[in-house]
Amino acid sequence: MSLKRKLTPVPFTAVKLTDAFWAPRIETNRTNTLPREYELCEKTGRIGAFDMQWKKGQPNPPHIFWDSDVAKWIEAAAYSLATHPDPALDHLLDEVIARIAKGQAKDGYFNSHYIPFEKAKLDKRFTNLRDAHELYCAGHLFEAAVAHFQATGKRNLLDPMCKYADYLCKTFGRKKGQIRGYCGHQEIELALVKLYHVTHQKRYLDLAQFFIDERGQGVAGAKKPKVGRNHYFDVEAVARGQNPANFHFARNKPPQQRYEYNQSHLPVREQNVVTGHAVRAVYMYCAMSDLANETGDEALLAACERLWHSIVDERMYLTGGIGPSASNEGFTYAYDLPDETAYAETCASVALVFWNHRLLQFAGDGKYADIMERALFNGSLSGVSLDGQSFFYDNPLASAGHHHRQGWFVCACCPPNIARLIASVGGYFYSTSSDGVWVHLYASGQAVIGEWGLGIEQKTNYPWDGKVQLKLKLDEVKSFALNLRMPGWCHQASFQVNGTHLTEEPSFSNGYLQINREWHDGDVVTYKMEMPVQLMQASPNVRQTLGRVALQRGPLVYCLEGVDNDIAPLDRVAVSLNTKFKAAHKPDLLGGVVVLTGKATVLKNKAKDKSLYAVAGPIQQKPVQITAVPYCTWDNRDPGEMRVWLRLKTA
Repeated sequence: MSLKRKLTPVPFTAVKLTDAFWAPRIETNRTNTLPREYELCEKTGRIGAFDMQWKKGQPNPPHIFWDSDVAKWIEAAAYSLATHPDPALDHLLDEVIARIAKGQAKDGYFNSHYIPFEKAKLDKRFTNLRDAHELYCAGHLFEAAVAHFQATGKRNLLDPMCKYADYLCKTFGRKKGQIRGYCGHQEIELALVKLYHVTHQKRYLDLAQFFIDERGQGVAGAKKPKVGRNHYFDVEAVARGQNPANFHFARNKPPQQRYEYNQSHLPVREQNVVTGHAVRAVYMYCAMSDLANETGDEALLAACERLWHSIVDERMYLTGGIGPSASNEGFTYAYDLPDETAYAETCASVALVFWNHRLLQFAGDGKYADIMERALFNGSLSGVSLDGQSFFYDNPLASAGHHHRQGWFVCACCPPNIARLIASVGGYFYSTSSDGVWVHLYASGQAVIGEWGLGIEQKTNYPWDGKVQLKLKLDEVKSFALNLRMPGWCHQASFQVNGTHLTEEPSFSNGYLQINREWHDGDVVTYKMEMPVQLMQASPNVRQTLGRVALQRGPLVYCLEGVDNDIAPLDRVAVSLNTKFKAAHKPDLLGGVVVLTGKATVLKNKAKDKSLYAVAGPIQQKPVQITAVPYCTWDNRDPGEMRVWLRLKTA
């Protein structure tokens, strides 16, 4: 992998999607999701907390992570403004931002929990870096400020957040009187790099580097405090003057697990295996990738590559979900991928999209685009309903009928996270390099590639169909390489330029077809990726899916829902490797989807046998017809069972 990024993403503001898959979701996000999320942030007190009026004894005290929820909403709303100007939304953002600026402390500090709590003499800032999310909230506010500035050109949020960042630069570091600490929930590191990009203030980049470098280093001479039986606390945190009474996660956890939970068990450059809380981990890997690019740090990039393989080769669901365990919202051990109890937090899949998009830019390696697409179309998108009004926090791959989206959560990180991803999804489609243009994802729409003075018009029915037509718009003849991604799921593709096959086959490298030629205005590339239904199986090391297969077509993973299949329970369904599944587009179903139908069998109970156990005998099977729908659309109709992994019929 190249140390410096070879590719530069084309911003989402230069991409307009007009397709039948993403465009409706972007519009629903704008008209339904963003207003609903604002309403709930206001109703629950998250926005009102910015007024810093809460007093001891009053109900609904501001929570430690409320600021992050509103910040992600601001970021999503700013992205929406950038592509769909809306005076009412613009005014609403200014109102919320004014409350933030008014509530900010004179020294630049901002936190809607700690400022009123300090006034009430209940809690002090930076006394519980590990658990209290102060820097995590700051990071999301910084990201929101950058997005708002880029969308509107206004500095009414950027300037207060720069003041806050300057305060942090003075507070944290290795100089005498500064705090040698880091946040228990990574986020600020990547946010500081974004802030550096728009302000060009190197101190922000240096602070991001400090937080990454400090993690896992330990403090010489620190002793484990005696704080009671079966209580284990972070030695580093206590050595830095933090109050053990504030530590809530550490109870009954051995020290190594406590460190692994927030990836502080080793210096980041020495980490080889992903551990702990999934979202914290991948946000940190995003920052490590950014810093490797900015500083030329080979060790950081090498660690990212090792950790990527740890996830993708051993710990990722077929849907691009990560983190199987609810107890730590994260990772356990290699090949532990239960389906019905899968946690697979929406935020974790969103973070996986962020990280792989970053890694993709280093050398244009399609393996990162494959994971980005898998997480984007499946594990992330399942996190929001088709009407944009309800959300999944966790995304299991099987349900007995009791798992459903909710309108909101006490910990509401996922709803605004998926909102900001959808609002900016156009930014994941294209990149440029010194020698050409790269097309990573496919959807009907237009893109303006300013670096090459090029316009691209895509026409396709992707992901329902693998045929893509790209028409180039140029003011003058230009020579460059057009790199078209051939997804990992595609094993056969064909293409033409202006209706004819090229005399020379294009080169193929790292998942991309490269057509290098002299291009003229109006040139048309027709690219057809074969999109058969594929039966997928996991490694035999994944004990929970042994002897099972899943259906995938193109980038989409499919599932059975009870509403389509009058079979109970769905776990009894078995399919054969020889089953020929038919794909048919249903324009009136789930917003317009391709469904898969095919023959299967279902295990039957013996009519009179009600015993729990019996002597083994022949298994009775009944032939049935099954219907599968895209996983990202499940639980949008009548409630019922759902299953991704199906039994494999062997006889």
